[in-house]
Amino acid sequence: MDDLCAECGFRYDLADAPTAATDIRRLAGEVAAVLRTPAFELAQRREPALWSPLEYGSHLRDMLLVQRERVLQSRRDNGFTCVSMGRDIRVEHEGYADQKPADVARQLVDAAMLFTNALDRLGEDWDNEMVYSWPEPHRASLRWVAVHTVHEVRHHLRDIRGQLA
Repeated sequence: MDDLCAECGFRYDLADAPTAATDIRRLAGEVAAVLRTPAFELAQRREPALWSPLEYGSHLRDMLLVQRERVLQSRRDNGFTCVSMGRDIRVEHEGYADQKPADVARQLVDAAMLFTNALDRLGEDWDNEMVYSWPEPHRASLRWVAVHTVHEVRHHLRDIRGQLA
């Protein structure tokens, strides 16, 4: 996997893993603040192939919950193989566009707190691994998972802000 996101400029640096929890809480809070802004049309897609800000917020909430479970499972079963979260089908199955923005904002902050609590408690397990399915199956340490999750939240915050600019 490339260590630089061509779209947003995020650089994967595993040395940043210890600060991932702080970054994720801050970034999730910024997304939640957008979702609490009544002046924005949050459920509207600006382009058919692009999720709406509300859909991105819902995805981030669910992704953080899935990542938390993956981290916890890696602590119990070092080297396990992740199951895909089904990110695209969740938009429909969970009814992301029909959810209330204030609820998603609150749930997103809660999901960030739950996930980052798991990171904060890793201790000696940072080098535990899992077989991660994105972008293609590969072995990933919990350091990588933490940094990757920062990238996900930062990247989608950028996606949301780009639609509301």
